[in-house]
Amino acid sequence: MAKLAVYCGSKPGVDPAYADAAVRLADLMVERGIDLVYGGGKLGLMGIVADRMLEKGGKVFGVIPQALVDVEVAHTGCTELYPVADMHERKAKMTELADAFVCLPGGIGTLDELFEAWTWNALGYHSKPFCLLNVGAFWDGLDGFMDTVMRQGFLSEDRRKQLMLAASPEEALKKLDEAAANASEGMVW
Repeated sequence: MAKLAVYCGSKPGVDPAYADAAVRLADLMVERGIDLVYGGGKLGLMGIVADRMLEKGGKVFGVIPQALVDVEVAHTGCTELYPVADMHERKAKMTELADAFVCLPGGIGTLDELFEAWTWNALGYHSKPFCLLNVGAFWDGLDGFMDTVMRQGFLSEDRRKQLMLAASPEEALKKLDEAAANASEGMVW
């Protein structure tokens, strides 16, 4: 895994553990030589993870709609910043650049990115793994809901297993590595 897309909030959230997890994830990524691909913003968890990567000497690839650049929320310190036309183009570029995806806590934008990556995987557009970083049980409700979706016949068991949950940044990277190895052995991701 050379580049990891990190989906996360443009706000820090109310629990300081969210920012702590963003910092720890960035530290581990730099230690392992993994570059960051993210939404290109300077605010919230997005800014925290990007700032920490840069502070530690990591590479940061931001992808941000021009409308957000125009209102000055783009992180100007990125190794490379890709201004794009819209959110659809942002998600496509992030998917193109990344080898895997991890979701820190976030709002509707984070959910949109996650579900589009998962949908594109289901359609065969890519075979890249993804994992929810379940800081403070943030993703428990979504995880339970996806079980309901599966039980009700709208999601296969194999597809459901793709949505991995990790309690720590260390566990998230381990699960993504294992999933990538399984994909290279021909297992569906």
